[in-house]
Amino acid sequence: MAGSTYGNLFRITTWGESHGRGLGVVIDGCPAGIEISEEDIQKDLDRRKPGKNKFTTQRNESDKVEIMSGVFEGKTTGTPISLVIFNSDQKSKDYSNIAKVFRPGHADMGFYKKFGIRDYRGGGRSSGRETVSRVAAGAVARKFLEQLGINITAYTVSIGNIEVDKDNFDINERYNNPFVMPDKKAAEKTEEFLKKAMENLDSVGGVVQCEVTGMKTGIGEPVFDKLDALLARAILSIGATKGIEFGIGFEAGKIYGSQNNDEMYCEDGKIIKFTNNSGGILGGMSDGDKVVFRTVFKPTPSIAQAQKTVDIYGNEKIIEIKGRHDPIVTARAVVVVEAMTAVTIADCIMKNCCSRVEYIKKLYEQM
Repeated sequence: MAGSTYGNLFRITTWGESHGRGLGVVIDGCPAGIEISEEDIQKDLDRRKPGKNKFTTQRNESDKVEIMSGVFEGKTTGTPISLVIFNSDQKSKDYSNIAKVFRPGHADMGFYKKFGIRDYRGGGRSSGRETVSRVAAGAVARKFLEQLGINITAYTVSIGNIEVDKDNFDINERYNNPFVMPDKKAAEKTEEFLKKAMENLDSVGGVVQCEVTGMKTGIGEPVFDKLDALLARAILSIGATKGIEFGIGFEAGKIYGSQNNDEMYCEDGKIIKFTNNSGGILGGMSDGDKVVFRTVFKPTPSIAQAQKTVDIYGNEKIIEIKGRHDPIVTARAVVVVEAMTAVTIADCIMKNCCSRVEYIKKLYEQM
């Protein structure tokens, strides 16, 4: 299967299936000398871990990571880093009733038509569980970016028709509720809303916002490898994503250029924008402001309601999906968004080191 590798200089390859023995990632190109431990990676994995509350799948996985290579005496060695997370709570029999039936809203039909075979146990490679590998890789990329003063923060801005109120915004509140919402009142409304959806054997979607601070100007490329294009590719590769927008996004199509342009001024020798409609990216390169984007996650397709579908032979069927599924994926996806953002930016920064001959000379002379 092609398409399991992402990045150029900082490159990750994920592997494993939802109900296989385990999942993992190989990180190639990570610079040597970065302090990293299993505990550092585990912090992010615990944020994604299932079974933490009644609004996530009750699959009981510890998601404990093991560093297999690439780290010695607590520091990266410059060699490929291999990370593995073993599965411990597979219940493949929960999926036996869909072995030959295509689930609405899933990748089942496309996967089967493409490969002629599919792992129906939780979706195999198409399962949301694949993101555990991305989060592990993102934790390593984040440690690298921290040394450069770059910080990545994502949170849920809306679930269903309930949105975070700017007047109640408190970033410290996001981990005090199961929806990773920085608004206590919105989280309380969401809980009632989601309870009703679950009673109706249904699911809901939501929107995640991500912000990157500490970015220098000029990260990204001006043509095909634009920073926003690469981020879009990375984020839209996460299962259940259906759209992305930067800065004011689609609202830009409703206003004049005079309103959309971010005017600038200079203070203490630093160029500053009055607004950030661009979302921190202009011409495919970072403009020195906060990078801001939002991505939407569709409602979880695995619902227990009776649905019309067909089997692999073309026979019409009625399906009721059993098993343990998230009634909403948005909250657990927040850390996945951060992870893919970290990997993308780490790769772009490493490429930027080759953008000028003086950069290369300076590095070479220090060797």
